[in-house]
Amino acid sequence: MKMKFAKSCLVAVAAGLMTTNIAMAQDDKAASLDELLNMVKESRIQETAEHKKREQQFMREKNNQSSLLKQAQDTLASEERRSERLEQTHADQELEVEAKRKQFNERLGSLRELFGHLTSTAGDLRATLSTSLISAQYPNRGEFLTGLIDKMNSNTRLPSIEEIERLWYEQQRQMVESGKVVKFNGTVIKPNGDKVDQEVVRIGSYNLVSDGKYLNYIPDGYKMEELTRQPDAFLSSAEELQGASGGLVGIGLDPTGPTGGTLLSALIDSPTWEERWHQGGGVGYAITVVGIIGLIIGLWRIIYLTMVNAKVNSQLKSEKANTNNPLGRVLKVAEDNPNVDGETLELKLEEAVLKERPAIESGLAILKIIAAVAPLMGLLGTVVGMILTFQAITIFGAGDPKNMASGISSALITTVLGLVVAIPTVLLHTIVNGRAKRVIHILEEQAAGIIAENAERK
Repeated sequence: MKMKFAKSCLVAVAAGLMTTNIAMAQDDKAASLDELLNMVKESRIQETAEHKKREQQFMREKNNQSSLLKQAQDTLASEERRSERLEQTHADQELEVEAKRKQFNERLGSLRELFGHLTSTAGDLRATLSTSLISAQYPNRGEFLTGLIDKMNSNTRLPSIEEIERLWYEQQRQMVESGKVVKFNGTVIKPNGDKVDQEVVRIGSYNLVSDGKYLNYIPDGYKMEELTRQPDAFLSSAEELQGASGGLVGIGLDPTGPTGGTLLSALIDSPTWEERWHQGGGVGYAITVVGIIGLIIGLWRIIYLTMVNAKVNSQLKSEKANTNNPLGRVLKVAEDNPNVDGETLELKLEEAVLKERPAIESGLAILKIIAAVAPLMGLLGTVVGMILTFQAITIFGAGDPKNMASGISSALITTVLGLVVAIPTVLLHTIVNGRAKRVIHILEEQAAGIIAENAERK
């Protein structure tokens, strides 16, 4: 019974150890219970040794951690002492810096005011050089000014005598060069984008001219561009200046050149008469057509009535009626009816005068209508243009007054066109009407005279 219990215990122990020593159990299989017992004993001894080894390693690490903690505490104390020393050193150095600054200000004295003036002068000169046309010939003149200004504003650096003298020199050179007309070679950007090296004439600080064309100076990159649109009125003088080697040459200059050349830009950007006419749009074209029609009719009627007036004057000097003029045809009626009574003759002459009136007064109604309609058409175009302008303001806002002024200017073009058509048409109507009335007056006068002579004879 004891033997069976012992075997059961050994089997249980072996089964428990098999989970921790599977590899060994698989490699070394026990042939008997004694061998299994020995194997269990050896495994327990081995595990005990391993446990002791782990305990020893844990104790070494524990001792090492204590050493590291002691070392960290020593380092912390050392750094705290070092921090206290640095704080004391910083406080001492602040006192020393304050004393040195006071000493610096005392020794600087009136130079501080001088540096203030130099800083202001250098800043103004830097702004002037950045936009001056002279920089197209002498680029990169103002780059040293930034460093000079930094030095004069610094508490640790001072400008050198050479830098101050260079500031004076650049200021003097700017003034001297602004009064010269010189030629130099430079790169000119054509309207198509090509870059061409050619001779450039600089007229002081006002304008640049090259190859008979005006140039636009771009400070960013010191570029010179040929203007897309040229002031045609001054191109001939620009060519003359380009080819001159001395003497006086008259040329158009932009007095605002040193400040950006706004006058030349405005002059170039101003639309021509043709461009303004196109701004009138469809209404403007219609007004132009109406004006041309009125002009043709007016000139034609003036020429026709002038010829009629000449023939009538010739008929007044002749005793025989000529049917190539209105007066001759009226007189012909009197000659053809010599024996009729006065009332009949009066009616026949009135009828003859009435027949001549439409041909003489032809075109007057059309001229009168054109003179009245043209301003109304111009007003219509203005109202339409203003509507479009306010629609643009609604969409894009009124932040840029130039856009509003441009739209209003375009809207008023039709009003100008309407007045340009109406005023000459009124004058033509007056001239034509006056000549027509003169001819009709002669016809009526001669008819009345014939009637009076006929009544005297009766």
